[in-house]
Amino acid sequence: MAVQTVTGPIPVEALRRTLMHEHLFIAFTGAEYDPLAVFGRAAFIAEAARRLRQLREEHGVHSFVDPCPIELGRDAAMMKEISEKSGMHVICTTGFYFEAMGLPTYWRARTVDEIAELYIREITHGIGNTCVRAGAIKVATGAPVVTELERKFLAAACISQRATGVPIITHTQDGFGGPEQQALFAEGGVPANRCLIGHCCGNADPTYHRKVVAGGSYIGFDRIGLQRFQPDTVRADNLAALVRSGHRAQIMMSQDRHCRWLGKLARQVTPEEQSHMDGLRAEGNWPPPHTYLFTDFVPMLHQRGVNQEDIASMLEDNPRRFFAGEALPAA
Repeated sequence: MAVQTVTGPIPVEALRRTLMHEHLFIAFTGAEYDPLAVFGRAAFIAEAARRLRQLREEHGVHSFVDPCPIELGRDAAMMKEISEKSGMHVICTTGFYFEAMGLPTYWRARTVDEIAELYIREITHGIGNTCVRAGAIKVATGAPVVTELERKFLAAACISQRATGVPIITHTQDGFGGPEQQALFAEGGVPANRCLIGHCCGNADPTYHRKVVAGGSYIGFDRIGLQRFQPDTVRADNLAALVRSGHRAQIMMSQDRHCRWLGKLARQVTPEEQSHMDGLRAEGNWPPPHTYLFTDFVPMLHQRGVNQEDIASMLEDNPRRFFAGEALPAA
């Protein structure tokens, strides 16, 4: 079984330690019109490659999944160059963002089949004229419910998954929508084990997490370090509880961090947040490094009884099984 990376297919066994939801570059539509949003492509590629080499050399990460939505600055050629310079396997996705912050006007007007046709082409032929093929499908929904427009794009993802066999990685907003996404995937004929329900750690309620894992999907604790959405102490408590209850094989850990964000953030930041970012930038630590999961969060898990075997299984066995399409092991 092969996984499609930005430099070509690799055996699933070659994935090894994998971060399942991270980003290289993010650019919200409109940032390109900001004269202060300066971007040096060559310098960015060098810096991103340095960060990925650090992940590989210091923490044994071999694969980096970047489910950047199409309209958020996804640049397949740049991803390929960063992968080649860093030695990191990079997997990109096809698929758009959620209604409140994405879904370009042109694609809103397309039919489900037309959207699916785009997704399938990017998976089987390549993205634009780059020859880089997507290795997974991105689905995103907002809060508090999935909108009718989002349902259309989700239906297109289901058609594409059935046609190509690649898995689905999702975005959920503010800790809502995971079970609803699962129900819609089931309606669309997509097996639950081919879906990773993302950002579930944004919901502090362990009942929500139990409902997602009971639905048979993988569950994303993949905003580790983003304490604006949830304290990491809460994430660590909930993740450890899932491990203790026998659901280790369904947990994916990642951080949803980026190496570069074009221009300002897609919201107004507080003076305190700006001061914090400026301080990190002065230290050379903005955006924050992707190493946080290993340097800060894993020790928190150890304190809660999650051992190194558990960590290795979540970062290595689960991504391999997810991309291979294997059934979940019996709990």
